[in-house]
Amino acid sequence: MSEHILKATSRNVAGKGASRRLRRAAAIPAIVYGGNAAPQPIQLEHEKVWLASQNEWFYSSILNLDIDGKVEQVLLRDMQRHPFKQLILHLDFQRVDATHALRAKVPLHFLNQEKSPAGKTSGVVITHELNEVEISCLPKDLPEAIEVDLADLAVGQVVHLSDLKLPPGVELPALKQGKEHDVAVVIAKHARAEEVESAAPAAAEVPATKAKKDDK
Repeated sequence: MSEHILKATSRNVAGKGASRRLRRAAAIPAIVYGGNAAPQPIQLEHEKVWLASQNEWFYSSILNLDIDGKVEQVLLRDMQRHPFKQLILHLDFQRVDATHALRAKVPLHFLNQEKSPAGKTSGVVITHELNEVEISCLPKDLPEAIEVDLADLAVGQVVHLSDLKLPPGVELPALKQGKEHDVAVVIAKHARAEEVESAAPAAAEVPATKAKKDDK
């Protein structure tokens, strides 16, 4: 597991007005919570965090948050973005306890799809039903991603959660909730042309014949 360091400084002033001033100064207001310590308001340099946020690890790895020279291990739990500007408005970090299992969502990396029997078969569509999964593990065992090797994927095959090869110490909480939660991760099936008409055309209705007038 790689080490990722973010530098931050503590802040004593909270509130919307203070947050707006921080953003105008190219800083991001944030909060660190969890563990046995009280929530701590902090601020980070926007440019450096924005660059870090372009990496997958920023969302699924344990981060070493250096606050005024004191390092805490945290996970990113929430990020608020501006609706159309390249601007991060707020961050929530949760402290990590090395002795307690945590839950986190990690991305799936699909490998060797093109080399698989399904990938080499014309007219077959391979769909990725999931791009990330929630896992449970100790902080030291947290992977940045889970690899899904599709080298042997056959036409008609479905890869389920239970088929994933997990790193040591990593579990999928969903599988403890019953078989109905063992959902599909990858599906390989023949493509079907969309039908021009979903059903056969209905027979043309024959206009009701006009009632004959009674002979007078």
